[in-house]
Amino acid sequence: MKAGWQVKPLAAICKIFADGDWIESKDQSAKGVRLIQTGNVGKGFFKDRGEKARYISKETFARLRCTEIFENDCLISRLPDPVGRSCLLPDTGEQMITAVDCTIVRFDSSQFIPEFFVYYTQSNDYLSNIDAETSGTTRKRISRSKLGEIPIPVPSVQEQQRIVAILDDAFEQIAIVRANTEKNLQNARALFESHLQNVFTVRPELVEGRGELVALSELATDITDGDHMPPPKSVKGIPFITISNVNKQTRQIDFSDTFTVANEYYNKLKPNRKPQKGDVLYTVTGSYGIPIIVNYELEFCFQRHIGLIRPNKNTNSQWLYYLLLSPLVFQQASDGATGTAQKTVSLKVLRNIKVPKMSLAKQDEIVFTLDALAKETQRLESLYQRKLKALDALKKSLLHKAFAGEL
Repeated sequence: MKAGWQVKPLAAICKIFADGDWIESKDQSAKGVRLIQTGNVGKGFFKDRGEKARYISKETFARLRCTEIFENDCLISRLPDPVGRSCLLPDTGEQMITAVDCTIVRFDSSQFIPEFFVYYTQSNDYLSNIDAETSGTTRKRISRSKLGEIPIPVPSVQEQQRIVAILDDAFEQIAIVRANTEKNLQNARALFESHLQNVFTVRPELVEGRGELVALSELATDITDGDHMPPPKSVKGIPFITISNVNKQTRQIDFSDTFTVANEYYNKLKPNRKPQKGDVLYTVTGSYGIPIIVNYELEFCFQRHIGLIRPNKNTNSQWLYYLLLSPLVFQQASDGATGTAQKTVSLKVLRNIKVPKMSLAKQDEIVFTLDALAKETQRLESLYQRKLKALDALKKSLLHKAFAGEL
């Protein structure tokens, strides 16, 4: 920390340092005074979430003697994630109070400005100090008294204003670059998805070389799902895959967090419930519509929320994977899914999805094109993801320099 800067406990630089009000569900109403909650406190910004806004009546406000909060007050969440994050209140156009798990901070303007504090709450030093004072097992939190003891660097107001101006400008530029990078990332993914749509959703029966439309079952020797009963767990043995082991983004199975079943259990399973290289798995419950190609030799078994399509000799496994990834299949699966709390694509629906029947030569041609495009998409995604991580690292570096007095 820069020589000459003071360090003070948070509560010592505030005119108001108090928790919000205890508001129970029975106290809430459809309109009146808006209740700002921890979910509205972002990492340095206010999350309006107007569609989820909650209120209490003005009569309840008076009866409970609630503390009104105002534009430019600082709110600190004493709950994750992360504990201690803060934001400044904007003018919402409504009268406002806040919940008990938010601490209301109104700074002594003669020695501290709120914008400086909000930036400081995004720094590793602050978050480490907060983490050291949190308690709880299932859900971390910090008490208001411990929060008030958190050390805060206090340079002169003029120095705070200078640092805030630098960070405002830098973070604005970073936000612009981040938005452009995220847009490029979306465009890379959209290019691949567009080509998938072009290959599989243009009416295949009318396009030369695309063949006729048939039921998916005609391209497979078997379409089934996993075990319908919870299997007996074993200390060691064969990995048992649930839908939680399926990574939605990579469309891969995460084998690092599975439980195992005994070899005897696995050996009693029917062959069509033992995935083999070349099979394509397909999630059919909850997050349905995610294909996973089995391109490795590994013994494992799976639950009923995952389907298995075993291609016949006239079906290229990789082509089948791309087909199942296409909008043509997903739309039909979505149309046929049933259930309220959790949608499920039945085996009957899956087996009868209409798909193009193509020659192996045509399938190979499509796979060659899509493989090349997928590889380039992955290269671009990796490039843009690295750039996003670099931007996050730059923000952390700037924050560190700012509160070490090095800007």
